Amino acid sequence: MDLGISGRVALITGGDSGIGWHTARLLLDEGATVVLTDKDADALADAAKKLKASSGTLHAFDADITSVDSLAELHEKVMDAVGDIDILVQSAGVTGAQGLFHEITDEGWVKTIETDLIGPVRVVRQFLPSLRKGGWGRLVFLASEDAVQPYDDELPYCAAKAGILALAKGLSRSYASEGLLVNAVSPAFIHTPMTDAMMRKRADELGTTPAKAIQSFLAEERPYMELGRRGEPEEVAAVIAFLCSDRASFVNGSNYRVDSGSVATI
Repeated sequence: MDLGISGRVALITGGDSGIGWHTARLLLDEGATVVLTDKDADALADAAKKLKASSGTLHAFDADITSVDSLAELHEKVMDAVGDIDILVQSAGVTGAQGLFHEITDEGWVKTIETDLIGPVRVVRQFLPSLRKGGWGRLVFLASEDAVQPYDDELPYCAAKAGILALAKGLSRSYASEGLLVNAVSPAFIHTPMTDAMMRKRADELGTTPAKAIQSFLAEERPYMELGRRGEPEEVAAVIAFLCSDRASFVNGSNYRVDSGSVATI
């Protein structure tokens, strides 16, 4: 499908692996110019190397979304390399502090919120002037099923992602008249380095294999994931790519769940 984004410029945060990386691949294949960013410079370089076989033009600059100075430096590099962006995919984030509420310290809350909510706020603030310039723009946030169906052992993450949905909806009302459409995508239990680490930890705790840890997690913690498996990052990236496209010209302020039915309500 022609998404109508050939020649558009996209910035993707959290792009060294997982959903961000697969989104970059799809947008490159559609002829977009992609700027990939992540915190780990070495991992980002490896990710960019793997993408350069795709069509489209790729740039990669490391940056820390929790740092105002780092984002300002990223903005300068992006402007020098490609000029104003048309598309922003805010994918960077962490699982953050885990445990029951009484086990999580102020530091755990603050660090998680700093990365998963304040970080995206800072990214958007830095690049919003570019997105508002051309009369056409797309902003897609990665949220989570946890935003609307919170789990008691990762409440800082859940609260941050609920904030992302509110942020996306508010921004969608502010700038749609200028041609900037803002939406969110909420995955559940996707096959990424983040969930790999979660499942290795679970396997160690249960004294079993990662594969069996995945199956027990699905049965005990995610019973509404009707397909009975983790999602693949490219399955989420396909939805993000659609929301970045001309095909989504009447989609604004929406939250697309890519979760195999994990959220128990419609």
